[in-house]
Amino acid sequence: MLCQARFICLFILLLTGTALQAAEPIDLGGVTELHQMIPMRDGVKLSAYIYTPPGTGPWPVILEQRYANANDPNTKKWFAKLASGGYVTVLANFRGSQLSEGVWRGYRHLAWGEQQDGYDLVEWLAAQPWSTGKIGTFGSSQAGFAQNFLAVTEPPHLVAQYMIDTGLSLYHEGYRIGGITRPERFKGMDKVARVPEHNRELMDEWFRHPTFDSYWADEDCSRYFDKMNVPCFTVGSWYDFMCVGSVDSYIGRQHRGGPNSIGTQQLLIGPWLHGRIKDTKKSNEMEYPENARFAMEAHILRWFDYYLKGIDNGVTRDPTVRYYVMGALGESGAPGNEWRTAGDWPIPVKLTPLYLHADKTLTPKMPSSDDATVNWLADPLHPASIPTIAFPGAKDAREFESHPEVRTFTTPILAEPVEWTGKVQAELYVSSSARDTDFIVRISDVYPDGRSILIMDYVRRARYRDGYEQEVFMSPGKIYKVAFDVGWLSQNFNKGHRIRVTVASTGAPFYEPNPNTDEPLTIDFPKNAVVARNTLYVNKHNASRILAPVVK
Repeated sequence: MLCQARFICLFILLLTGTALQAAEPIDLGGVTELHQMIPMRDGVKLSAYIYTPPGTGPWPVILEQRYANANDPNTKKWFAKLASGGYVTVLANFRGSQLSEGVWRGYRHLAWGEQQDGYDLVEWLAAQPWSTGKIGTFGSSQAGFAQNFLAVTEPPHLVAQYMIDTGLSLYHEGYRIGGITRPERFKGMDKVARVPEHNRELMDEWFRHPTFDSYWADEDCSRYFDKMNVPCFTVGSWYDFMCVGSVDSYIGRQHRGGPNSIGTQQLLIGPWLHGRIKDTKKSNEMEYPENARFAMEAHILRWFDYYLKGIDNGVTRDPTVRYYVMGALGESGAPGNEWRTAGDWPIPVKLTPLYLHADKTLTPKMPSSDDATVNWLADPLHPASIPTIAFPGAKDAREFESHPEVRTFTTPILAEPVEWTGKVQAELYVSSSARDTDFIVRISDVYPDGRSILIMDYVRRARYRDGYEQEVFMSPGKIYKVAFDVGWLSQNFNKGHRIRVTVASTGAPFYEPNPNTDEPLTIDFPKNAVVARNTLYVNKHNASRILAPVVK
């Protein structure tokens, strides 16, 4: 969940430097940097870097909470630039991370329990002589999650927030995406924890809770939208699984939040990768027009100038929702690669089924066969390769699609453009020789030259097909419906292109393999993993399909 990767969700990109490393002098343009240990209610002190603009103050304060290294030179320059806009900017590390005291337990001490570190930080900052008492918060990914936790605790001096690529539930959007586990990835969080053993202890704790129980409910902010009671500008990225968190945060706050939240939210979604938003028009292999750039620094200051300084700059009169429609790239004059506005989200669409066929086609027509199926193997020891820990969106996916245990389903060449804007859903009818296995669904835009540009994907572990509150294993050979949301998008599939759905059961290391047994999931990969023979049903009795949000 760092600002430079996909999940990251969450713990996807790990910053390996530590706050103890000596840093070269950095020109902060007259801004003063101070390292401060800030006390929490139980006496534990959190490491914070405070950037103060020139002058005498007092100033409003904007705060970011993160577990990542605070000593990166680019981070320091970023905070100094925001401070030069007339704010004290503060970067505070989570309890137990970097130089912060206490035991590392991820986000748990930020929440609404006995310790409320976010609340305490806000109220400490509000009481300082250089502070006006008006506090805003900002940040991406891990710092987006932190802001949702903070909002639930309702600190009196929190006035407004600015979230980028955010999330709500650590189980659903972090540690157990689609029900899968990612222990190899999270072992790397040893480098974040001040005491590395604390991270292993935390992972042991996670694996004692395989289902969504009361333990995980304590890290699910979506249960408390009514306590989120401040205006927030939320940014999402289409090439990011965490777009679901950004969208759900906006919807929940806008419609179910407190009185200062309902009707005050704004949402912006653009053609970017996770945490790669600041003033860019390029995402992996895709380069968009100049209009894809978003001047985030200027907009953050504009947002807080209104809410923390009282400057009537018109920001509240901006459109409630702005979203970027991807896909035209200058071809045939089709609409796309443009910003659109809406009064709310999602916009009205026609949910349209596209059926998967045994001949590898994808069409609106229901299969006519009585018994057609498609088969492949899920071999956890020899998985198909997705060689990244960050979502490889906006890249050509043909190498993955050519793997012998991956299946693709593609429309005929489009005679007219087709726009999808909204949530894509998958409904698969499957069986397996194993008691458990994974199902991955990907959506690509296939260009006339053959490139299959990946837009989105998602996964569902079969044991959680009936919900995350229970594990229900498969009986070998029995047919089951596995239905799940693939994610959000706004894509114009242009004339001359094709739409592709890819289905598989492995894709490592991006998706760490399922051992395909009914045994408890473990941190260390088990020695008794089995190869599963998986079957997808594509006939008139069990018609696997996706549901596309088609804009008419």
